[in-house]
Amino acid sequence: MKRFPRYFTPLQKLGSLSLSASAYLTLFFLMMPILVIIPLSFNAEPYFSFTPGMLALDKEAYSLEWYAEIWHDDNWLLAIKNSFLIGICATILATVLGTLAAIGLSNSAMPMQRIIMAILLSPMIVPLIITAAGMFFFYTQLNLAGTFWGVVIAHAALGTPFVIITVNAALAGFDYSLVQASLGMGARPVYTFVNIIMPLIRPGVISGALFAFVTSFDEVVVALFLAGPEQKTIPRQMFSGLREQINPTILAVATLLVVVSALLLFTIEYLRARAERIKMNSW
Repeated sequence: MKRFPRYFTPLQKLGSLSLSASAYLTLFFLMMPILVIIPLSFNAEPYFSFTPGMLALDKEAYSLEWYAEIWHDDNWLLAIKNSFLIGICATILATVLGTLAAIGLSNSAMPMQRIIMAILLSPMIVPLIITAAGMFFFYTQLNLAGTFWGVVIAHAALGTPFVIITVNAALAGFDYSLVQASLGMGARPVYTFVNIIMPLIRPGVISGALFAFVTSFDEVVVALFLAGPEQKTIPRQMFSGLREQINPTILAVATLLVVVSALLLFTIEYLRARAERIKMNSW
C-alpha cells in the first residue's frame, strides 16, 4: 500500500494514486508489444502466433531452435558482425565530435550558440527518411554510398546530437574556475581537458556514447539507403526477412535486441544516478 505524507488531504491522495495508475498503464501500453515477442521466440512451430501447446504451457511446444538458427545462418552472422563494428566505430566518432562540440558550445563567449546548437541537433528533428535521402545523394557524390565508412559516418551524424545533449547537461553545473586555475598554474589545455574536465563530465560522455551506440545499432532507414550487401546490419536483415522469408528467427533476434537495449538503459540510468551523486558531493 502506498504511503502518503500526513499532511496530504483525501483529494491529494486521490490525485497521487491517479498519477501513479496512469504511469503504470502507460508503461504497460508501451511495453506489451515489445514483451509479447519474447515467448513467441521460443515457439517450436514456425508460426508468429501462440500455439495451443504454448498456451497450455506444454514444454514440447517451446524450443531454442530459432536461437540456434541465428548462429548457423551466414546472413545473420554477417549482420551481427556489421552492427557491432559499425556501431562501435560510429560511437567513437560521435562521442569525440559531440563532446568537443558540447564543450565549445558551453563557452558563453562563443557567437551564435543557439543557431549552431539547432543545426547540430537537427538530425533528431528532421524526419529520418529526409535525412537518409539527403545523405544518399550527398554520399554518392563522394563515392561513400555502399561503403563501410559511409554507413559509419552516417550513423555518427545521427548519434552526435545525443552526445551533445548528455555532455551539455553534465557541463551545466561545471565549475570553470577549476579550468582557469589549471591554466593559471601553467598546465597545457590538453592536460587540463584530460585531468580536470574529463573526469567530471565522464558520466555524461559515457551516457551519450551509449545513446549513440543504441541509435546506430537500431537504425534501419539510413542502412536501407546507404548500406551495400556487405554492410547489411541486423535491423536491415530483419527488414529483409519480413519481406522475403518470415520465420521466428526474427523474433529470436528481436528478443536479443530487447535484452541488449535493456542492459544499456540500466547502464545509462546507473551513470545518471552516479553523476547526480558526484554533483551533490561537489556542492
